Amino acid sequence: MYINKDVPSTCPHKSAFAARIDSPTARTLQWVSMTKEKENCLQIRKYCRDLGFTLFGVADITHVRKEFLLAESLRLRFDRAISLGKRVLDSVLEDIEDRPTALYLHHYRQLNFFLDRGALLLADHIQDLGYDALPIPASQIIDWENQRAHISHKKVALFAGLGWLGRNNLLVNSELGSRFRLVTVLTNLALDADRPTDSSCGACRACISPCPAQAIHETREDFDHRACYEKLDEFRKSHVVSQHICGVCVKACRGPKA
Repeated sequence: MYINKDVPSTCPHKSAFAARIDSPTARTLQWVSMTKEKENCLQIRKYCRDLGFTLFGVADITHVRKEFLLAESLRLRFDRAISLGKRVLDSVLEDIEDRPTALYLHHYRQLNFFLDRGALLLADHIQDLGYDALPIPASQIIDWENQRAHISHKKVALFAGLGWLGRNNLLVNSELGSRFRLVTVLTNLALDADRPTDSSCGACRACISPCPAQAIHETREDFDHRACYEKLDEFRKSHVVSQHICGVCVKACRGPKA
């Protein structure tokens, strides 16, 4: 959709631009707008790569932002979400056998710090460009009863084309498998949105047997959320780790190119 930044949102002639979308002038303006979206995307992607992020994608969130646990006035301000990922180190995952380890917990926390710091820097950079941006914490539950955060980073990343939902109920990337963590920055900066992938786990079942909760089954729809959470709670209560984390299926999933 063409957005003319020179026309304020309160301009009475704004709708006229949409009405003339088939005119040669409107088509030219639309092309210029699309080109700018691509240019912005390239610039932001480079900025994120320089920050050290491993994955980058852009999602159109106009159809899902109503689900966000944010004030309506804040939700409606943003129509794009930048999904960013950072890989989990293979050497840290090798320390895991059938339960999380102290080493994995430390790495998990450091990754969250990296993600939150990077998202903050990106949001600040976008604001310097004259647009709004909101970094969403990488790991912060605000609705404990339903285990919900402000937004689902996984769902945003799915729409941003970074992967598909696997049997393990995690996002699976074609290069990294599930060996990464995510963070999101909401923005109204004009960006070219990516499309979801139609890839899948296919015949891979590497995550099923290692799962200590036996929560993973043949189809993603059969994933046992309760069994998974109860096992995480067991790990926490037995002082294996102090957070609800596991990492076993993360280690098991290397992706289809492994």
